[in-house]
Amino acid sequence: MKTEEEGKSQFYTCNCFTTDNIFLKDYKLHVRFESEQQFRLDYHALLRRLGCVTDQQFEDVLHEVSQEVDRRRRLSVTSAERAAVIKDVYQPIHPHVYHLQESYLTPKFKQIVELCRSGDPSEHSLLGLLEEEAAPQVYRFPVFEKSFCEELVEELEHFEQSSAPKGRPNTMNHYGVLLNELGFDEGFFTPLREQYLHPLTSLLYPDCGGRCLDSHKAFVVKYDMNEDLDLSYHYDNAEVTLNVSLGKEFTEGNLYFGDMRQVPLSDTECSEVEHRVTEGLLHRGQHMHGALPISSGQRWNLIIWMRASQERNKLCPMCNRKPTLVEGEGFADGFTKHFNASLNVSCVLT
Repeated sequence: MKTEEEGKSQFYTCNCFTTDNIFLKDYKLHVRFESEQQFRLDYHALLRRLGCVTDQQFEDVLHEVSQEVDRRRRLSVTSAERAAVIKDVYQPIHPHVYHLQESYLTPKFKQIVELCRSGDPSEHSLLGLLEEEAAPQVYRFPVFEKSFCEELVEELEHFEQSSAPKGRPNTMNHYGVLLNELGFDEGFFTPLREQYLHPLTSLLYPDCGGRCLDSHKAFVVKYDMNEDLDLSYHYDNAEVTLNVSLGKEFTEGNLYFGDMRQVPLSDTECSEVEHRVTEGLLHRGQHMHGALPISSGQRWNLIIWMRASQERNKLCPMCNRKPTLVEGEGFADGFTKHFNASLNVSCVLT
């Protein structure tokens, strides 16, 4: 008989995470770095056209990219170290928000989930409870009660003001919180994904892994007039993404969606989608999107990247190659060395 620990999947990261999709904010460009020679050959001329015209400017970019590659190589270890220190030194002001309770969820969201669990709901009955936004297969629904959103933001602000170490979500978001390091995964996001979101994604996104989501990365991003204002056009390292507006007060800053990432931007017509506090937007991770600048106030967004190892084990969604795996902490980037047979479902990309 397997022990509980032996029964758990070991999750991995694709080696491309270290070298690919490095975002240069000053030039709004994602780059790949394997060596200085490769980087010069691939990007020197392009960066000049984007305004990186002097030798010193290029050396500054090279230094920035090299530092990011080095940070990513150490990320698994440094993240585990931060989480240990946070657990030891940080005192939450709202400890109850770390554990999912049904009272945090809106009645409509629970109604949607119950319908999905009911066996075989019709597409018409499900879509009657969801708002399909201007972009295809982007759905809106209320997720959390406003009182919970307010307490969660208070908790995150308290953490931001503390002396505890902090990791940032990615190279595109400089202000935010990695929620696994803060201790939210086991008691909150894993049951949210497994018990509430999985029934919904199974019906809405069966063609891109929605039936076999088995890991996630949850983080919060913050937009402020004196910090990050917007988010450039991109796709997510996820099969399915949930983006929930937590607050506070803000104006503008709509999301915009284009097409799937295989479609060139020149062939794409983008559609704007409004953020509403307490409501979530559910979409495919490979659906290109971005966030327009806020014009006043401050906005906090909860992002949950949900992954299906049965899909990404075949083809890494970030580098479009068969993944080469390196060990990671926790859910890492959602790759495993074998299919999880316990899911017993078919996940076929169309």
